[in-house]
Amino acid sequence: MDLETIRTLIEFVGRSRVSELVVGENGTIVRISRDRSKRTPADPKPQRGRQAEAPPAVDRSDRPEIQPADGRTVKAPVFGVLHRSPNPGARPFVEVGDTVEVGQSLCIVEAMKVFNTVSAHRAGSITRIFAGDGQEVEAGEPLMEIG
Repeated sequence: MDLETIRTLIEFVGRSRVSELVVGENGTIVRISRDRSKRTPADPKPQRGRQAEAPPAVDRSDRPEIQPADGRTVKAPVFGVLHRSPNPGARPFVEVGDTVEVGQSLCIVEAMKVFNTVSAHRAGSITRIFAGDGQEVEAGEPLMEIG
C-alpha cells in the first residue's frame, strides 16, 4: 500500500464519522482509529507545546433508539452512505410490508466509491426500516428488520 493511499484513508477518517478503519492490501494491514484510549504512542515521552484536540463526539441523538430482535435485523456491512434504490430517482429496493426472499437485494451501502449490496439473510416481510436514503451508517448499524 503506497503512502498516498494511506494519506487518503487518514483524510477520509478525519472528515467522516468513522471511529476505526482497517484496510489490508498485499499482506499489509493499516489501522486508523480515532479512539485515543486504544492508541499506542510512538514516542512515550511527554510532549511540550500545543496538543491536538480530540475529534468531536458523534451526536446520535437525532437517531431513534433501536432495539432489534436477534436474527431479524439486517445490519450495515461497512461504514458508508445508504442508498435505498439502485439509482437516483428509482423506486427503493424494498418498503415496509414488502415480502423478501433469501438473497434478495435490500439496499446498497457506498463506501469510498465501492457499492456494497446488502441482501436478505432470511425470507419474510420488511417490518421496519431504521436508516434513510443518503444517511451515513456505521458498520454493524441496524438498517432494516425482517419479520
